[in-house]
Amino acid sequence: MSKFEGVLVSDHWLQSQFTQVQLRTLKSKFLALKNENGQVSGQDLPILLAKLKPFSEIFKEKEISDILGESGLDMNKEVEFEGFLRTFLNLHSQAAAKLGNSNNSSSFLQATTTTLLHTIDESEKESYVAHINSYLRDDPFMKQFLPIDPATNALFELARDGVLLCKLINVAVPNTIDERAINTKRVLNPWERNENHTLCLNSAKAIGCTVVNIGNQDLVEGRPHLVLGLISQIIKIQLLADLNLRKTPQLVELVEDNNDVEELMGLAPEKILLKWMNFHLKKAGYKKPVTNFSSDLKDGEAYAYLLNVLAPEHCTPATLDTKDPAERANLVLEHAEKMDCKRYLAPKDIVEGSSNLNLAFVAQIFHQRSGLSTDSKKISFAEMMTDDVQMSREERCFRLWINSLGISSYVNNLFEDVRNGWTLLEVLDKVSPGSVIWKHATKPPIKMPFRKVENCNQVIKIGKNLKFSLVNVAGNDFVQGNKKLILGKVTYESWGVIWFAKFKGS
Repeated sequence: MSKFEGVLVSDHWLQSQFTQVQLRTLKSKFLALKNENGQVSGQDLPILLAKLKPFSEIFKEKEISDILGESGLDMNKEVEFEGFLRTFLNLHSQAAAKLGNSNNSSSFLQATTTTLLHTIDESEKESYVAHINSYLRDDPFMKQFLPIDPATNALFELARDGVLLCKLINVAVPNTIDERAINTKRVLNPWERNENHTLCLNSAKAIGCTVVNIGNQDLVEGRPHLVLGLISQIIKIQLLADLNLRKTPQLVELVEDNNDVEELMGLAPEKILLKWMNFHLKKAGYKKPVTNFSSDLKDGEAYAYLLNVLAPEHCTPATLDTKDPAERANLVLEHAEKMDCKRYLAPKDIVEGSSNLNLAFVAQIFHQRSGLSTDSKKISFAEMMTDDVQMSREERCFRLWINSLGISSYVNNLFEDVRNGWTLLEVLDKVSPGSVIWKHATKPPIKMPFRKVENCNQVIKIGKNLKFSLVNVAGNDFVQGNKKLILGKVTYESWGVIWFAKFKGS
């Protein structure tokens, strides 16, 4: 698997004005402009720039052309990619001036609340600030900085030393970070800040956050869209932490056949949350299945039916009778507040289909009142399906280790998620780069069972080449989900990392 090195720009200052995501996006659009001679001329740029979201609502194509001409750009000459980036920044400053922003904002990532490329959702920001104020208010160190005012940029300023994010990770998944490793002085030097951010990013990866294109410097500078995105992921992991059979065995009620329990164990938490919601909606007589936390919830009807079946003592006919979605959304939130659910969103967030805030709201409803059976027979069956304490501890250890490697796959359940072999191949590629023959591998989703076996057979072959002890182990053992063999294999791979590190260092 080839290693991604990013888009490089010879001018370091120019490179610093963009994230890698922006550079890749802009470069792909720039390359698409090339003519049959492989060149892009100045007269091609206004067409492209006028279509970009930051400028499409501010300038017309003719205005952009005039601005570029006044800046000294020769419209008939070839333009290189770096020249395009400088033109982009120049147009950005012109747009900022037109909008009345008197600050010199040549770097759109230095803006504190919103930029032309990255708009901060103020509703999400307000909800996350409320969450932080609630869960960290009793923390011995953080309480001196709380409560945070959501109307200011104090959240991003506070995140710059890394302590807030580390503390939030431990709230989401307790004991992920040893608190003694966090530098918690009131004033930190650059090295201590860097240590905190390294600890934060590595731990965030381990618990399942996607931190691609986020570096220590981004957090030191408190870049709003990146900080808010990371906080959003951490809070999501916290809210969905109990959506598994080990912590909530009552979830077994969501499946009609005991044979489907293993499938339920392999679902991602947000999929289980949707399954739980549809389970109750079906009982309430709601006809349309909910497949997402955005468009399917905009009219508020699904919420009304869900809350009526979970808390009928607070229901009112007006919620379904009203024709105004905003009014219905407001009644839904009033109903939820009577159930002591935390308000993660406003009526407009439901109407606009804010997926992050809707997911948080549904998760809160689940935690407050799941409406699931307390049938002792069903619960005991679910508990039988979960692992013993020692195996659970090992599964969590190796799951966190795999997620910290930075591979593209994320492991929710070690025993279920490695059965197709693809995740283990990605792990092996990290342990021993170049050992995997990717053209012989099949990427998920995999419908044909023999393709899974092929992947797992390659895992076994590579493991034996690396001198792992795999006597009497076949690829089909992984496909069948043999827990002891899976744990043994992953144990060897984790020790393989240490072995290779020592080998290379000697």
